[in-house]
Amino acid sequence: MVCLFASVLTRREDGSYWLVTPAEEGRIEVEDVPFAAVEMFTSGSGRELVVSFRTNVDECVTVDADHPLRIETEHETGEPSPYVLVRDGLEARLTRSVYYELVAKGFEEKIGEDVLYGIWSKGTFFPLGKLED
Repeated sequence: MVCLFASVLTRREDGSYWLVTPAEEGRIEVEDVPFAAVEMFTSGSGRELVVSFRTNVDECVTVDADHPLRIETEHETGEPSPYVLVRDGLEARLTRSVYYELVAKGFEEKIGEDVLYGIWSKGTFFPLGKLED
């Protein structure tokens, strides 16, 4: 049933979430994001790495320019919250164990004057955080 609801979930330009079927539509409240990335798959290494995730509703997404990875940092605690775009404005939050697995695949990259820690996937670098002296 959850997968059925997930298949008709959409997000409007105002940020609201809706379940839309041919017969009717209804707005729903989503606390953070609608999905969780519960498993990670990789192939290659270094700059040739390809990272994919499986969500809690069995959707698979590969991190690339169209499905970017982003990190939100809690202002008070500094705790990271990693997200990946699944489809059409709908994101999945990486579970803690998946995030730790992802971090283990990362490495340093100098971008301009900044030294960043992150991962490559499908030829695009996705920063996980800034390294400080």
